[in-house]
Formats: sequence, C-alpha cells, structure tokens
Amino acid sequence: MLIERDLLKIDTRQGTNNQHSYSNGNCLPYTAVPFGMNHFVMQTADQRGSWYFNPHDRVFQGFRLTHQPSPWMGDFSHMVFNPISGELPNQTTFFAQSSYRPEEAVFAPHYNKVRQERYQITSELVPTLYGAKIKSSYRYTDNKGMIVTSPGRYKLTIDLEKNELSGYIINFSGAEDPDFKMYLSVTFNRKLSSTKSGFFIEDKLSVVTENEGDDLQLMLRFEEGETVETTLATSFISVEQARLNRERMMMSDFEETKANAAAKWLDYLNRIEVEDKDETKVHTFYNILYRSFLFPQTFYELDKSGNEIHYDTLSQTIKPGKLFSNNGFWDTYKTVYPLYSLIAQDEYEDMLEGFLNSYHNNGFLPKWLSPDERGLMPGTLVDAVIADAAVKGIGEKNMPEFLEAMIKAAQVQSDNPNYGRRGTNQYNELGYVSSEFGESVNHTQDYAYSDFCIAQVAKTLGKEGLVEEYLERSHNYRNIFDKEVGFMRAKNPDGTFVEEFHPFNWGKHYTEGSAWQNSFAVFHDFADLIELHGGKEVFTEKLIELCNTYPEFNVTGYGFEIHEMSEMAAVNFGQVAMSNQPSFHIPYLFNYVNQPMYTQLLVKNIKDNLFNAGFDGFPGDEDNGSMATWYVFSCLGFYPVCPGSGEYTIGNPSFDKVTLHLSNGKALEIQTTHHYDTHHFVGKVEQGGKVVNPLAITHDALMTGEKVSFDMTLVPPLPKSTYTNLPFSVTK
Repeated sequence: MLIERDLLKIDTRQGTNNQHSYSNGNCLPYTAVPFGMNHFVMQTADQRGSWYFNPHDRVFQGFRLTHQPSPWMGDFSHMVFNPISGELPNQTTFFAQSSYRPEEAVFAPHYNKVRQERYQITSELVPTLYGAKIKSSYRYTDNKGMIVTSPGRYKLTIDLEKNELSGYIINFSGAEDPDFKMYLSVTFNRKLSSTKSGFFIEDKLSVVTENEGDDLQLMLRFEEGETVETTLATSFISVEQARLNRERMMMSDFEETKANAAAKWLDYLNRIEVEDKDETKVHTFYNILYRSFLFPQTFYELDKSGNEIHYDTLSQTIKPGKLFSNNGFWDTYKTVYPLYSLIAQDEYEDMLEGFLNSYHNNGFLPKWLSPDERGLMPGTLVDAVIADAAVKGIGEKNMPEFLEAMIKAAQVQSDNPNYGRRGTNQYNELGYVSSEFGESVNHTQDYAYSDFCIAQVAKTLGKEGLVEEYLERSHNYRNIFDKEVGFMRAKNPDGTFVEEFHPFNWGKHYTEGSAWQNSFAVFHDFADLIELHGGKEVFTEKLIELCNTYPEFNVTGYGFEIHEMSEMAAVNFGQVAMSNQPSFHIPYLFNYVNQPMYTQLLVKNIKDNLFNAGFDGFPGDEDNGSMATWYVFSCLGFYPVCPGSGEYTIGNPSFDKVTLHLSNGKALEIQTTHHYDTHHFVGKVEQGGKVVNPLAITHDALMTGEKVSFDMTLVPPLPKSTYTNLPFSVTK
C-alpha cells in the first residue's frame, strides 16, 4: 500500500518531453487533486504556446493555473503566479523568469517545490478542489513580491485592507459564451504594499488598486516577513462564490492542505495495489496510473447551502446540478470509464449526472468538452460510456433519459455541427456516411457501434422493439466494407466506392490514420467482421499482415506529416500504431480468432518497449487518461475491447500480484504464477480455483471478488477450437 512519501516518488513529468511535431505523451506535469477544477504546472516556456513546459528546460516562469486538457485543444482560464524579489528592468515574463534545478525540484501529484536560483526563493504549492496554497520563502526580503500575468481581458481589484486580489479574467480557445469568465479570490498572509503594488499600463507600473484591460501584468509587493503564503481560489460563477471557495480552504493550514491532497491521491492510487519483484515496473505503473484520475475536471461548485450549482455557457445562467469539463469521449470511452466501473463507481455516477446536465443545457449529449462543447472527433462515443454503465448497473435511475438523449442524436441532425452526429440524415437514409463528410469511414463505424450501445441501454430497460431496431442498424459498417481489398472504404452518395484508395493513405476519409488502423472499429461484432473477411484463417492472416507490414504512410489526406505518422514510423510495430486511440484494441483481436498467443506476445512487447516512467514515457498522445488506462488494463491482464458488452478480453498480466479494491467493497486478488521474464504466454486462467475461459472474463465475474489466477508458460498451449470460448460478439 502506498503512503504519503511514496507520492513523492511519482514524477508527474512522465511523458512531458514533447514538441508540436512529435509526442511522447503530450502530457503536462499536473499537480492537482483528482478531478480538480484547476490543475497547476510549473511553466518553463510560454513562447512555445501549448507546449509551455518541457522537463529539459532549466527556466521557471511561475506556477500556471491551467485547464489545458491537450495541446491540440489549447488552454482556457489560465494565469501565472511568479514570486520575485528585487528590482526588475522589465515586467515581462522573459525579464522576470529565473533558472531552477529540475533535478532538485519536486513534481508530485499533490505537491510542487522549486527554488528560483536568480531570486533564491523557495516556493511550494499544494492544490485543493477549487484552488491552491503557495508558500514562498524569500532569502532576500527587500522588495519581495509576486507577478501575476494572464492573456486576454481582465477586471481585477486589489483590496489593501484585506490583502485580497479579486475579479475575473477572460481567455479561452473556444466557448459558447464570448465573455466566459473565471473569477478569483486570492489572499496573502502578508500586508500588500500600497506604494509598490499595481498594474502595468503601457509598460509602466501604475499604483492603482483596480483596473480592467487586456493582457494582465500585475505586480504585488509585500511589506514584512520572510515567508508569504498565498491562498487562491477560483469560480466560474462569481467573485462571491470564489470567496466562498477560498474561505472553505482557510480552515486548513498549508501542511493540512498538503496532507488532504495526499490523502485524496492515496485513496485512488491504493484502489489498485501492485506487488512485484521488479520495482521498476511497479514505479512505472503508479506513475502512469496517476493520469487516470485527472480528467474529467469538476465544473460545478457548492453554494452557501451546500447545493451543487454550475455555470451554463450556452444560456449564460447559473443552473443546479453537477457538471464536468475537459473530456474527449472519442479518446476516453475505450479505457477510462471501464476502469471507473471497477474501482470508482460513485464517481462514475457523478460524472454521468454531469453529462446528463450537459444534455439538459444544450439538447445533445457531449462529445468533446473544453470548457463546453467543441464538437471535435468522429462519433458520439459518450454513448459507449452510458451503455457500459447501463450493463454494469451504474447510474440506473438516469438511464431512461439517457436512452432518450442517445436516440435523439441518432435521429435528429443538429443545425450546429458541434452537436450530435454529423451526417445524421444521410446515415439514416443510406446506412453510411458518405465521402461528402470528412472522416466518413470512422463516422460510419462509430455510429454503428453507438447504435449497438443504444440497443444495450434499451435492453436493460426492457425496450425490446428498440433493441431489435438498433441491433439491425449496428451492422451498417457492412455497407462500407470492401471485400475485394479487405478494408473499410469511403463511399460516394450513389453507393460506389471512392476510386482513389491505398491502404497507406492517411486522413481524408480516415481519422488520424489509414485504412490499416481504421478498418477494425467493429467492437461489438468481430465475429461478423471475421466472416466478412472470409473466415478466421483469412482474418488471422490480415492481422498478422497488419503487424508485419512496415510502418509506411502516405500524407495524402493532410498534405504534410502529422505527429501520429512520425510516432508510428519511429518504432518497429508495423501498422499497429499504438501512438493513437484507433489502434488500442488491435493487439487483442487475435483472441477473436482463437489465437491468444499472438495477443499475449504483442501486448507484452508493447508494454515493455513503448511505455516507461521517464520523460518519454508514452508512444503518443496520452489524452485525458486514455492511453494511461490502456496500460493499466494491459498490466492487469484484461482489456475492455467492447465497452457496453460487460466483458473484458484476456491479455498478458504484468505483476506477481495485484489487489483491486472494487467499488462494491470486495477485494479482487489477481495472482500470476510462473511469472518469469522468459514466460510470455498464459497457460490457463482460473477463478475461484476453477479453470475459466482463457479469452474473456465478464465484469460480473470480476465483481464477485473471487481470486483470478494466471499461470504463465514458456511456450503457448494449443488453443481449443470452440466458439463458446471466443469474446463477445453480437452474432456469435
């Protein structure tokens, strides 16, 4: 079991060595509480835009309050707090920045510590749900202060009597409200100087106590003491709510706040207890597991009476209930929410309630929230999050309304392309989305899968007519499968395939990949896809060809090389392209043709060669916990290929022993025997002392808490050719 000092061994810089053209995770070293409203990052390079931190930089520009879920989304409601001392020749970030020693700084989930060499200031930061406390110890106390910066508009007031900074800032990459504000209340335990604190206006310090304008540059100076404690809280509702959030923080001092943040992280991380002879693997696991509990971020607050309220950017009003932000369901449905279904069901139910409130606010279920609907990526894959919950008995009271919302998206095309399905009318008329819409191959497959998800929710509610209707629709992927070439292909509206085709062509009709990565998104019915290919032998040969084909690509659809192409080409994993979400399930597909040894060897190779605890720790974008949780599941020894089926596909366990503390209060022990470096294959799987299906295991079976045992072997056992052992498919 992890204790507080173990949190300091988790280095949040894992996966943070990135640039625009190549991703080793595209992560940021977030210090926060799990699912906190704000994240905090030591900014090192504001000149690099979304890539404002790199672990090899030796420059500290301040603590950045951030809401950036991905560099491709951009940040919103962000600002930087930079302790300084002495006189400055210029107030800009470049002139105020200081060197620091990255090897001595602390980057932990619950705690930051940094010494600015230029100023000899040591600062510590600990987070809360709605803010943070910063403690700065000044070696040189003359002219000690803090610079606060933020791009975009602002309106702020300095209250010299209360030592408070309050007001709002406005900056975002996209939002329904053109004046979307983040309010703040920041107090200090030292008296603010009335003669040296103020706003930089036209490059000169103006000693005024309030100002509004663009591109905030604020100087705060303190009069006495060697240590300054800053307590900051934010709100998306009002300054009064920000003050309320801060006042609740004042009940704990700095050390208590640090301990509270640590306790929150230990609660989540200890839900999976790992034991293994190889401590390096254990260390990597917990470094990666931490990323599974950062998103989605809380976007609701508690009023004076403790009622949950949130700001709705579309109506620009305050509404009751939960709300969450910063989540792309195209990424997270595959892994993040299935993990919560095992060990965080209460939180899962809260999130579902928030997603339903998004539907109440704008009339469609969310697709990519940051802070509100951005409408990115194909499909409406929140459907899978709902269906997976439904078949597992999570959030049952809201399922009738969720079913209504899912069907609306399937039947009604929004006038605003950000909401609902794109090409809804055409899909319903033709049974596919045509090449008139970009990424049409992915849209068609994702809509077919969503139709399966609708059927699954309808089944839990006893709506047999809807089950039959949407199961039939769930096979619409057949309409774009070309048996001649063995790939999913774009079609014209007249039903003919688009003529130009090459399996290495990226983009245009496919999402962030080619036909190789994007022709296998038939999560709910691989048995049918196998038959479309011509049977198990042909499909097995296809998967082997995918793995052994050189990672070649054509930039056709983009016209230039995107980072996902570069990442696939950089490693020797053929066309598997584990750098991106469309490929997450591909290594597990050999189970569906009763060839598990290929899955086991491939999954082990991916884990061992493409993931680590270092700055280059991921093989591509770690989006909102999705890639991190792929690794978590793959270490446990099973993986949710088809969320909404209530089943996991067997893979290759990584540890001698794992204990999952399940949400129903039971402890599930997963033990691996003959766990040697030379033994790559699962000889048999037992649960409760009885041999069970070596290809799949149900959610219900795991939730019994009966011990699961994997027995590893040097060479794989001969597979038994029996259809009853194959993983879930609609048309078994």
